[in-house]
Amino acid sequence: MANGIFKYERPQNERTLDYAPGSGEKTALKNQLKKMKSEQIEIPLIIGGKEIRTGNTGKCIIPHDRHHVLATYHKAGEREVKMAIVAALKAKREWENMPWEHRASIFLKAAEMATGPWRAILNGATMLGQSKTVYQAEIDSACELIDYLRFNTYYMNQIYGEQPFPSQNAWNRMEYRPLEGFVFAVTPFNFTAIACNLITAPAIMGNVVLWKPASTAVYSGYYLMKILQEAGLPDGVINFIPGSGAEVGPLAMGSEWLAGIHFTGSTEVFRTMWETVGANIKRYRSYPRIVGETGGKDFVFAHNSADIEALVTALIRGAFEYQGQKCSAASRAYIPESIWPAVKEKLVQDISTIKMGDVEDFTNFMSAVIDQNAFNSIKSYINYAKNSSDAEIICGGGCDDSKGFFIEPTVILTTNPKFKTMQEEIFGPVLTIYVYRDDELDETLELCDTTSPYGLTGSIFARDRSAIDKMERKLCHAAGNFYINNKPTGAVIGQQPFGGSRASGTNDKAGSKMNLLRWTSMRTISETFIPPTDYRYPFMDEA
Repeated sequence: MANGIFKYERPQNERTLDYAPGSGEKTALKNQLKKMKSEQIEIPLIIGGKEIRTGNTGKCIIPHDRHHVLATYHKAGEREVKMAIVAALKAKREWENMPWEHRASIFLKAAEMATGPWRAILNGATMLGQSKTVYQAEIDSACELIDYLRFNTYYMNQIYGEQPFPSQNAWNRMEYRPLEGFVFAVTPFNFTAIACNLITAPAIMGNVVLWKPASTAVYSGYYLMKILQEAGLPDGVINFIPGSGAEVGPLAMGSEWLAGIHFTGSTEVFRTMWETVGANIKRYRSYPRIVGETGGKDFVFAHNSADIEALVTALIRGAFEYQGQKCSAASRAYIPESIWPAVKEKLVQDISTIKMGDVEDFTNFMSAVIDQNAFNSIKSYINYAKNSSDAEIICGGGCDDSKGFFIEPTVILTTNPKFKTMQEEIFGPVLTIYVYRDDELDETLELCDTTSPYGLTGSIFARDRSAIDKMERKLCHAAGNFYINNKPTGAVIGQQPFGGSRASGTNDKAGSKMNLLRWTSMRTISETFIPPTDYRYPFMDEA
């Protein structure tokens, strides 16, 4: 065992590459995209380091080219989930006893691999499997993923260094143990980096993990699993078990060894999971840690002093980047009537210039939504607005799933601040705008705060400092990530820890030390050097 108190200094955020014409990264990525499209791979389960093929399969397709199959993947059933639990518990003792610096080295190596030889692979898989443009992939499956690995390692080092005060005649220590059991990680389709964080944050702290990726992100998930294996992750520490949530979830959550849940997905699913844990609470060996980030109905609220060009840019980027498929995407906006004509003119003009299509055409700003179910759901909201007397579509509204799941960037203008598309999460490229009277600022702030059950992200636009102060205070609980004069998306690891409350989740702040603390169980150790040898205290002597 090494004798040393090791420090891992605060890392720098990974630099976003430009993919400029003629650049090495652009050539490498285009070659990788061509290679991935030319082959159809088979994706097994990975349990205890072994590849498992069940014969019960699904397809990984390209959402913007829906008839192109990238891979066939195997699905876990009851037998495989039970195997994964056994494999995780078998790996647990050796993993939790491994010196932390050796655990750290695995994830830091994975980060270095992702900066170089694996960058094009991770980005290519995310672009094809999840229809992300090159920029949206780069900030996700490269930069944010790398940042999670480096910053979470740094946070682990910080946590371990936090120790209690000594006392006279005693040495007080704090030991940060992993949880007793396994963590069930359920990851979404929209961010490869979120999948990385949900599985590796508990593992960095010495936990073992069962990982159920979203069925529409198995492709990039498989490559993430492979990079962790190549970085030296021991067998069984993370077990890759794609499959139906209805099959995998109850089995994992029914185990007495469930120690935690790390989740990103819909509010409805998370509430069902919480209810399941509650119903099983007497079965568990400990109280499972439940960490979840769910939905959002994220707002942009403008004051009449707002910079119109900055506001419109934020509305477009916030609502339509990655087709609005971000928990943080701008989905509703409140615009004062005095500036609305100018905002509308620029908004409609700028949206008319947006290009949408195949992600391999780097000039496109948008691509397809993730699958048929998403397409149908988003289209139903657009049709609802088309048929309503309370709303009109001022641009977009077109939907076409003949080649891929394409939906135009759509702006709905409503006269009803409680209109359906002002309240419900759509998770697509649809922005609803309510125009308010300038003298009803306070009342409209109240509407913004109370219209949606969510509390994830939001932004305000104003140049008047008094207005900024008022809006920030009034919307205190409306967003866990609150932006002033910027879009409500784009949180950066180490700079804006991410998460919301209300119906948006437990607000354990991914990308911060607070999240890492959820995956450890502390033990206080106090060693007395010269213990007392008589039970009597001085106050008992009356002489």
